[in-house]
Amino acid sequence: MSFRLGLVGVLWLVASPAAAHFQTILPSADVLPEGGTVTIDLVFTHPAFDGPAMAMAAPRRFGMVRGGETVDLLASLEPFTVDGASAWRAEVALPEPGAAVLFVEPEPYFEPAEGRHIVHYAKVVVDSWASGEGWDEQLGLPVEIEPLARPTGLWTGNLFRGVVRAHGEPVPYAEIEVAFVNDGRIALPNDAFGSQVIKADAQGVFAYAMPFAGWWGFAALTEADETLPAPDGTPATVELGGLIWVRATDVVRAD
Repeated sequence: MSFRLGLVGVLWLVASPAAAHFQTILPSADVLPEGGTVTIDLVFTHPAFDGPAMAMAAPRRFGMVRGGETVDLLASLEPFTVDGASAWRAEVALPEPGAAVLFVEPEPYFEPAEGRHIVHYAKVVVDSWASGEGWDEQLGLPVEIEPLARPTGLWTGNLFRGVVRAHGEPVPYAEIEVAFVNDGRIALPNDAFGSQVIKADAQGVFAYAMPFAGWWGFAALTEADETLPAPDGTPATVELGGLIWVRATDVVRAD
C-alpha cells in the first residue's frame, strides 16, 4: 500500500495530548561497544503516559539499512504482549562495525476516537562497535526525519537536530511532536506534558534539547491524499508519520 502527500502545508499536529500515539522501535542499546546482538521491541503506545499500548498487527515491513544494503528482518519478529495488547520483538545480530538503521512500516491502525487510520514509519539507529559511521543513511520513506546530529552517544541535555522530509524533499515549517518513554519515574504535571511541539524552519530543520535521560521520539505527522475504509466501510483519512527514536544518557563521573 502506498500513499501520496504534498510537500507544502501537509504537516499538522494531532492536537489532543491524549491522542499522542507513537510507534516505538526501541533497541536494548543504541551502541554495542563490542558488537553483538540487540533486542528490538515494536510497540504502538502512548509513551509519555506509560501506555496504554494498542494492539499492533504484524508489520508490513521490518528491516535495516546498513552500508547501503537493505536487509529484510520481517521473519525474525516474534509476538509478545504489552498491557494485554499485541507487540513484536526481534533479536538482530550486528557482529561487524557500522551503524544499522532499523525501521518498521506497520499495518494501518484505525483509531475510533479520531475516526482515522494511523501509519507511522519509525526508525532507530544502533551503532555496532561504536563506529560512528552510517548513522545518517536515509531510507526513502514517504515521511522521514533525517538526523543532523548523530543519534547515538548523546548526553542528557544535548541538542538533537533533524530535517523533516517528504519523498526526500524538506518540508518547510513542519510541526514535530516530541515524546519520551516514561517508565513511571516522571510525574507529568498535566496532560500537556505528554507530548511537546516544535516547529521546523523554512528548510525543514528542527532542534530539541533532551532534558533528561531515556528514549525520545520525534514524530512529523502528515495526512495522506488517499483514504482507507473505516470498519463501517465509510472513507477515513490516513495519518502518516515519520518518526525517529534517540536515546539521551546521563553523565556518570569517574571517581
